[in-house]
Amino acid sequence: MGTDFDKLIDQLIVFALEEDLGDGDHTSLSCVPPDASGSARLLVKQDGIIAGVEMAARILQKVDEKLKVEFFMADGKPVKYGDIVFQVSGLSQSILKAERLLLNIMQRMSGIATKTRRYVDLLKGLKTKVLDTRKTSPGMRVIEKMAVRIGGGQNHRFGLYDMILIKDNHVDFAGGIEKAIRKSKDYLLKIGKNLPVEIEVRNFNELNQVIEIGHVDRIMFDNFSVDDTRKAVHLINNRFETESSGGINLSTVRAYAECGVDYVSVGELTHQIESLDLSLKAL
Repeated sequence: MGTDFDKLIDQLIVFALEEDLGDGDHTSLSCVPPDASGSARLLVKQDGIIAGVEMAARILQKVDEKLKVEFFMADGKPVKYGDIVFQVSGLSQSILKAERLLLNIMQRMSGIATKTRRYVDLLKGLKTKVLDTRKTSPGMRVIEKMAVRIGGGQNHRFGLYDMILIKDNHVDFAGGIEKAIRKSKDYLLKIGKNLPVEIEVRNFNELNQVIEIGHVDRIMFDNFSVDDTRKAVHLINNRFETESSGGINLSTVRAYAECGVDYVSVGELTHQIESLDLSLKAL
């Protein structure tokens, strides 16, 4: 079964608003007249890649469908200090209700998109694609992976249901590489699913076993050195897709990509987030 991403986003927005509002925004209720109208602008206070613009529109619509928004920038655009992303007008209390959730999500998504773009830019001229991982914040995976795409990266898999990824623990629990691969293929045949199969290898012994057994679509090199990655890619000789994973950062990603791997997966895209500085200011 796949995932209804729109449903997940709606659930996230509803939960986050309930979490923040409780039985009412008593600060706004106490000092802002219920019929007062106003406007506010989303201001950029740090250079980067803007993300979450579409999410902001959904949040504002959920809070008050009568709010009017004029957008000046779209998701994925480079921004600099002082840029205005959008302007919202309507009931002041509604704008205040949406403010913190809107900023939390946009700052987080923009931080992810900005970091992803840095990785993508480092691989210009090479075939290697940047992937995220499942190292995401519980309940926020949908927006964090959306931000990776906005930044120019690709999503590895959304959850446990859309790919067979045989990792070291699976191999050990299954009783070895051959058993893990064959059990996975038998399982897919039994349930009638055509999912891609990837396997993680820790050394050349495991790599040679996988090459001999086959029946996988992609091989992941777990914590291989750059030199060993180059040798592994040469050994595979385009018979399987290849992916480097483990300890890859901004200073090493280009070297791994130059080995000829198809993908590099980078956990820090979503689990070491530096939010982009944004502010919603009343006019």
